[in-house]
Amino acid sequence: MDTSDNLYLIGPMGSGKTAVGRELAKALGRRFYDSDAEIERRTGVDIPFIFEKEGEARFRERERECLAELTAHRGVVVATGGGAVLDPATRRRLASTGTVIYLKTSIDDQLRRTRVSRNRPLLETADPRAVLERLPRSGGRFTRKSRTSR
Repeated sequence: MDTSDNLYLIGPMGSGKTAVGRELAKALGRRFYDSDAEIERRTGVDIPFIFEKEGEARFRERERECLAELTAHRGVVVATGGGAVLDPATRRRLASTGTVIYLKTSIDDQLRRTRVSRNRPLLETADPRAVLERLPRSGGRFTRKSRTSR
């Protein structure tokens, strides 16, 4: 297996990246990584704490660094954070080292799935729907690799 055998799950928060990723990795007999959980493991604090103390920009730097390391693995399934693909370098890295799978969901489903979570700092507001409606819904622009190039 080389890194092109990697599978990366992207999509908005609450789209099921972690849940689907765990099941997919189990079914394929692969290791699973959740980039948000990996950042928490490495820093020893939760994501809301990072947002509060260092801000979103520093969190995105940590996310970029973490994904750079995870994409170097072989034959893994990785659930990215919802905003990871906003970074062009991360999008290029994901597209060049594996297959990117976009999980689509409605804003209503996002609200239902995230309403009890206290680990989503962007939604700690009086109007989480408005936040979700403002966030990008697409997976960014990815360059498709030819199946024959593998």
